[in-house]
Amino acid sequence: MADDTQDSAAPQAANPPSMNLVGQYIRDLSFENPGAPGSIMAGGGNPAFNVSISVGVKKQSDDMYAVELTLNAKANRAETVLFNVELVYGGVFRVKNVPDMQLSQLLMIECPRLIFPFARQVLASVTQQGGFPPLMMEPVDFAAIYRQNLQKLAAQQGTASPGAASAEPEKLN
Repeated sequence: MADDTQDSAAPQAANPPSMNLVGQYIRDLSFENPGAPGSIMAGGGNPAFNVSISVGVKKQSDDMYAVELTLNAKANRAETVLFNVELVYGGVFRVKNVPDMQLSQLLMIECPRLIFPFARQVLASVTQQGGFPPLMMEPVDFAAIYRQNLQKLAAQQGTASPGAASAEPEKLN
């Protein structure tokens, strides 16, 4: 009898959910330092920073997804732009046996969380090589961004249930 119980549990364990990072890439990188070299030599007060982040997901094949972070950062001192940088950093993920109800959260929260430190390092390196102190972004709460986007989507669709989001979102800001 004990063998029968173990055999019935074996098929579930044979196909556990999995997610693997296949590769990472920079799709777009733009750094503008319009006032160089004067912007580097000029003193003055601390600049004002505006930083934004968005997450996009595109299905590549049955179990492959491209997850991309778009990071925009702009530094101003008074009316003068010190620098403007845009980075689109992505990862290709193989996702298997993940229930549809959990797929969206995995792709929009966990996958970006895995690649964010690498995108953050690229951003810091580029700003430093542009003649400024490295821009180190604070950690990002991708779960909060996901919830906000679900609320926006629900409001746009006129529904009260944020759980109605697609399992394969194309782009959320």
